[in-house]
Amino acid sequence: MLRISKKLMFAIETVLDIAYNAGSAPVQSAEITQRQGIPKRYLEQVLQALVRAGVLAGVRGPKGGYRLAKERRRITVAEIVRVVRALEQATDPIEEEVGAELGRQVVRPLWAELQDEVMARLEQTSIEDLCVRAHQAGVASEAASKLDFSI
Repeated sequence: MLRISKKLMFAIETVLDIAYNAGSAPVQSAEITQRQGIPKRYLEQVLQALVRAGVLAGVRGPKGGYRLAKERRRITVAEIVRVVRALEQATDPIEEEVGAELGRQVVRPLWAELQDEVMARLEQTSIEDLCVRAHQAGVASEAASKLDFSI
């Protein structure tokens, strides 16, 4: 888990893009692809998994797209990691029982401890935190241009 997969990076970038660039209208997948350069084959699969997990909400129709299913301060990076790990369904060598005794008794427990520490940090990091970092880094947001105050 200490090595981030493309799918996981794309999933985090996708949720962050929606949180950072969404105005009052849902964000369409084509907009995310254009801004982030995420290949459509990865994006659609990740979007659907995030909707099923309750991180995103899909909005149907011609002006449809995706929006956050809850406040961005309530979505943690760890939540996105768990969704993608379930999607990837890769066997984690740390969890396998094969191998030498040194690996089973020393290396795997060390790696499991490190993974636990990383996940604890990701549990404390919200999408809101990443939006603040993006703002501080000077990343332009399209959110202001998309706000609609009509009633």
